[in-house]
Amino acid sequence: MNKYKSIIFDCDGVILNSNKIKTESFRKIMIQFDQSAVKEFINYHKNNGGLSRYIKLDYFLTNILPKYSKCHRNKDSLLLSLIKNYGKECKESLFKSDVANDLEKLKYITPNIPWTIVSGGDQKELRDVFKYKKIDRYFNGGIFGSPDKKIDIIKRESLNGLINYPALFLGDSKLDHQVAKKLNIDFLFVTKWTDFNEFNFYCEANSIDMISSVSDLIDIFQNV
Repeated sequence: MNKYKSIIFDCDGVILNSNKIKTESFRKIMIQFDQSAVKEFINYHKNNGGLSRYIKLDYFLTNILPKYSKCHRNKDSLLLSLIKNYGKECKESLFKSDVANDLEKLKYITPNIPWTIVSGGDQKELRDVFKYKKIDRYFNGGIFGSPDKKIDIIKRESLNGLINYPALFLGDSKLDHQVAKKLNIDFLFVTKWTDFNEFNFYCEANSIDMISSVSDLIDIFQNV
């Protein structure tokens, strides 16, 4: 463990217990639509953790909603409206979300390893929530999110010197693992708050090590 020069954290389901919050926020802003379409979208949302709201809502309007009803509004204006409503709904709830235990202790035993947030959540929203919860100080490698994609963020911040190799990525979605694999970054799947129902099968099939929560890293580091 002490070989790592950077630790990368996803946010939702890893640092914040926020997956269910985001699912319910989507449900609330979609009350106007055919509920069969909403149900299909929620399944898509859960199976594609880590994708930004911009991509998910665009997918809903382009690929799901037309199967159930005709949309009489301009797609672009409707997309902007949904993004705005989702952001408002989501941010208010995120301020109340639980934070992973023992961040301060873990930071104490990894003082020379920069921590970076790489999330599918909106970047400004993330920074506001982390500042409100007074946990932004732990992430001296930066707090980054959408509209940029995770893989692009890591590539960019590697060039900027904020993320250094070898690195460790902690995530709770298939996308997190796929990004780590493409970039040759070691990966741990965090299970406690994941929305990915088939994580056990996926991790076994891909030989991925699992931990319950971020606090499990403390024992791992101390037992090195």
